[in-house]
Amino acid sequence: MTGYQCANDAPPSASPGCNPAQPVPNTADELTLLRDMPIFGAVPDQALAFLNARAERVAMPAGHWFFHQGDRGETMYVLRSGRVEIHRALGERAEVIGRLGPGDCFGEMALIDLYPRSAGVRAAEDCLALGLSNALLYQLYAVDPEPFTLIMMNLARELSRRLRRTEAMLFKHRGPPSHSHPERHPTGTSSEIPYV
Repeated sequence: MTGYQCANDAPPSASPGCNPAQPVPNTADELTLLRDMPIFGAVPDQALAFLNARAERVAMPAGHWFFHQGDRGETMYVLRSGRVEIHRALGERAEVIGRLGPGDCFGEMALIDLYPRSAGVRAAEDCLALGLSNALLYQLYAVDPEPFTLIMMNLARELSRRLRRTEAMLFKHRGPPSHSHPERHPTGTSSEIPYV
């Protein structure tokens, strides 16, 4: 690969609402963290080092929000330490729908679509995280499209796995379908198309 440059002269910016004091990067640990994540599977170390050198370092105190449901999404986060809660609201109903810990990532849908955040993420304890933005990934694309493409493919696979799990949970919760047959399109496919 060619075109990779050092980013020592470009310190990461602070994230809105986070502690402005940037954690000191631990490059070896962070590279291992990225390397072990499914969305970076098969991505060369040189590309991971490129992303890691330019990633935003976020120190989020317990009780503060990385982002709220409905916020504009431009960055995914990888937890170095600490734990977070995923909050989802529908009308007046609000629930914690998941909890994540070190090595987990969240907000990755922002790298795929342009929709607002589908849930909020709150620090359950003091957290350190790496922030990888859309703009940073496009910098990687400009330097070397191949690892960018691998990351997008891995993201698609991860989101597909999540959709399958969600569909299975919904089916288990709702029970088997009723005896009535769903309306069928002229093509012969059901109007209730599952994620497949």
